[in-house]
Amino acid sequence: MKAETNASQHALRLLEFASTLAAEPLPKGIAARAKRCLLDNLGCGLFGASQPWSRIMLDEVLADASKGACTAFGCEQGLSPVLAALANGNAIHGFELDDLIPAALIHPGTVIVPAVLAAAEASGASGRRVLAGLVAGYEAAARISLALGVEPSQRGFHKTGVVGPVAGAIAAGVVTGLAIPQLQSAVGLACSMASGIKAFAGGGGGGMVKRLHAGRAAEAGVRAAQLARRGFTGPATALDGHLGLLEVFSGASAQREHLSQALSERWFIDDVWIKVYPLCGWIQGVAQLLLALRGPQPLSPAQVKKVTIGTSAFAVKHNGNRSPRDEMEAQYSIPYCAGLALTADPGDPKAFLLEALADPAAHALSERVELHVDAESEAVYPNRFGSRIRLELANGETRQAFTLDPHGTATDPLTDSEVAQKFLRLARLSPRAVDAAAIQRRVEDLDTLKNVHELTLLLRG
Repeated sequence: MKAETNASQHALRLLEFASTLAAEPLPKGIAARAKRCLLDNLGCGLFGASQPWSRIMLDEVLADASKGACTAFGCEQGLSPVLAALANGNAIHGFELDDLIPAALIHPGTVIVPAVLAAAEASGASGRRVLAGLVAGYEAAARISLALGVEPSQRGFHKTGVVGPVAGAIAAGVVTGLAIPQLQSAVGLACSMASGIKAFAGGGGGGMVKRLHAGRAAEAGVRAAQLARRGFTGPATALDGHLGLLEVFSGASAQREHLSQALSERWFIDDVWIKVYPLCGWIQGVAQLLLALRGPQPLSPAQVKKVTIGTSAFAVKHNGNRSPRDEMEAQYSIPYCAGLALTADPGDPKAFLLEALADPAAHALSERVELHVDAESEAVYPNRFGSRIRLELANGETRQAFTLDPHGTATDPLTDSEVAQKFLRLARLSPRAVDAAAIQRRVEDLDTLKNVHELTLLLRG
């Protein structure tokens, strides 16, 4: 019994820290990073809302909708908080463009942003409280995922779906000002909502379910926080106690100390990777290196003799599909994306649509891509995502390149201008026209907004 009590103190310290973030202004650099993450995820959501899976989800929530004050991307009708979070998480994660924290193997923004916005709209929260919720959520997502370790991911759990409900509940709870006992109950409830398996990467067709993992996690986080506010209780030790989330998913490999280690000294929002291309994170470096090796003009398949790619053992095992059958599998396929980077534009969403995949030319290079485990990349995984490329051309020329840190990672981050350009490009593809410049200004001034509706109403179009 004593061991269980000691274990639960790690989670308690995390919740106590999170609950204090709204009391004082955040450190300037941390607030600025939170705004970057928010802007990037809003762009991903506005674009993602145009995809078939997002339209299906929106039709579903509208059919089941109880009217509310909360916003879904590109939707004029107000929704209840849980339905808005569901739709928006599904949209942000809708095209593999949303952020991630490499060492934690998690996509934080696609859960935290919709959970925070829904909770903030429902409670009329200020922009400053939104910032506190965002930082609390990113911190919780990274720390819980690191405490779980890599074993759940290796066994096939999608950690965004496992960790997301809990981190989303903490973020929503901070926004709405839950007291510590209520936050503990929200976490206790959310731990029983953790789920998500990687069958989408199993080779039988990815389907649309990966997008749903994020939406479902955001929905669960908001629901848990709402129930806790009403007095619905959950076990206080459900995160890191006996039979808690860490023990059940990770067993003896769980590292509970990550929950509370160096709080206020180490900020995990500093480690966020903002993606350049709509590809799995493990393939970002591959695409970037091949684009540089090929030069400014695309190559023809006939010009390419062979491509040898060295990366982590996990990527070699799970990202080697040479015949992707749908968008999800294509975005997870190193051979497909390598061919795309050499012969076309890996940043073009149209290159992943079913019509493009039906074209034999899209797969022309797949059989000429050879994958192997690169020792240097394997040694630093998952903290860094390495790629070593050898490109052999038909004319006998050989070109080589290597990186451990693709552009967009914390080591080589996007500039503020690049983040803004990505947002504006994606926002222009929203299913309903939005004032992208006005949205950007609201995000920049977020800490001065008296009510988050000054931002969110612009997202409806």
